[in-house]
Amino acid sequence: MTEQEAMGCFPDNRPKQVSRIDRVLLTFFSIITVFSSILLAVVIAAAAFTRYVIHGDLYGFEEWVKLFAFWLYFMGGAYGAYNDTHVSADVIDAYMKEGTFKRSVVFLRNLITSGISILFTWYGYEFFMFGFMGPLGTRIALPMTTIWQIPLWTSYLAVFLGMIFMTYYFTRRMLKSLMALIRGGN
Repeated sequence: MTEQEAMGCFPDNRPKQVSRIDRVLLTFFSIITVFSSILLAVVIAAAAFTRYVIHGDLYGFEEWVKLFAFWLYFMGGAYGAYNDTHVSADVIDAYMKEGTFKRSVVFLRNLITSGISILFTWYGYEFFMFGFMGPLGTRIALPMTTIWQIPLWTSYLAVFLGMIFMTYYFTRRMLKSLMALIRGGN
């Protein structure tokens, strides 16, 4: 039994072999989500301590919370897309009998999910490039946070990378469901 199987990372329909690329990506997602979670908890605890114990104000802590939350959410979303635990409309096909109609519904669901994910990946790219290159595309007047002057592209990068990986896993799942529809099996 592999480490992933022992941890219950695979639903029943998940292949037991994990490619080297997936292993590297899952390690990356795990490291980012763990560190973002820890840093998020530390910043919020420090803000609460400062406000309620010292009766002060941790000025600008919200900027750090947003940065860590973006990375946590989008890398967690990519990890969820890999595990097939990301939000999806699988309630309909959960109650259907096995057959061509169910495989068609699953493929349609995966096709719509992939299409929307591709669209949002494009928006994520535009979002990132706006923050990275500035409003005129000249790297002048880059958008930054008000207090700590954190470049906003650091948060936008999380959106873009998360959408790239979600699109990758959703599209891979869509292609597998297409093959199952064509072959007539799981």
